[in-house]
Amino acid sequence: MGSIGNYIFRVTAGAFLVVLISLTSVIWVTQALRDIDLITSQGQSALAFIGITGLIIPQLVLVIAPLALVIAVSHNLIKLSTDSELIVMNASGMPPWKLFRPLVALTVLVSLLVGVLNAYVAPECLRMLRRWASDIRTDLITNIVQPGNFVNIEAGLTFHIRERRANGQLLGILLDDRRDPKERVTLIAEQGEFLKNEHGPFLLMENGSIQRHEANQPDPNIVRFDRNAFDLSQFAGRVPLRYSVRERYLWQLIWPDDDPNFVNRPSQFRADLHDRIVGMIYPFAFAVIAFAFLGAPRTTRQSRVWSLLAVVGAVAGVRLIGFASTVMGIQVPAFLLLQYLAVGAALGLGGLAISRGLIIEPPATLVSAFNALVERFTRRVAAT
Repeated sequence: MGSIGNYIFRVTAGAFLVVLISLTSVIWVTQALRDIDLITSQGQSALAFIGITGLIIPQLVLVIAPLALVIAVSHNLIKLSTDSELIVMNASGMPPWKLFRPLVALTVLVSLLVGVLNAYVAPECLRMLRRWASDIRTDLITNIVQPGNFVNIEAGLTFHIRERRANGQLLGILLDDRRDPKERVTLIAEQGEFLKNEHGPFLLMENGSIQRHEANQPDPNIVRFDRNAFDLSQFAGRVPLRYSVRERYLWQLIWPDDDPNFVNRPSQFRADLHDRIVGMIYPFAFAVIAFAFLGAPRTTRQSRVWSLLAVVGAVAGVRLIGFASTVMGIQVPAFLLLQYLAVGAALGLGGLAISRGLIIEPPATLVSAFNALVERFTRRVAAT
């Protein structure tokens, strides 16, 4: 690429990493705070909390990486234009495609990153998140059960013990099950313990009672027992986990074989497959859009502002079409073609503008109207 190409690649790649890490960190923190109850209500350590919430990072990178690329490319091109470097390169006879070449190299790396995340890393992290969350929810002895606290194992199921002895014996057990809206079941026992055998984990309770209160009955039915076992296998993940479409590897979407979920929801498999394929093309489309509007040499700050707004609008339009195409394509497969048409139009029109060295400017009437609006607003603010 030469010294100039290496310089452009290095600066743009650095900006890309800064934007990617910053945006991913901010969004990850906002998402992680929603799961803070893993520590506050279920007794998890901070390390486990970070590990679990960190599994969503690859999914965030999939969305943020193309946007971080267009921000980095736009920032670098504006910087080169502000420092008059674009003008000097153009005056020296450097063709636009040679200037665009280091950006293409970075775009290829970003596209490969998105492809690897899409194909394996993001689905595997989502699977780990599902398994880890299931294990934490079912590990009642070491993680959830805290003497004296009412703990929600899941929505509608509350567990409480008064005391837990050193030998593992539980005293003062209360288990309230409201998951069935037609019936509420409450188990109370003087003592009990957790047991595991070949059939799974159980809570063995002694000297207690079962209260069953049906929704249409005024009084509950109470049955006393000497010993009773509550099956915990429903929380232990003994039944194989069913992974969603987003948790399937890329090759499982291409060759679903005898996947029962594909038989029931083939349209979702198809829509997600096309979304992942187009996801690897978005970096190229966004880079071409940014360079088409900002890669030509300019002499005024105003033109760069308009071009930057055009980049934001074009990128947002292409991405929104992609989202809409995926959603509507589940019901009508023909809509899946819209995302290909959008990225194809961005690549074709942008490539044409780059090859011809066009300077894309807004209409003069629009610029005049905008300047008049800004001037009026400025006078009004100054008057107040």
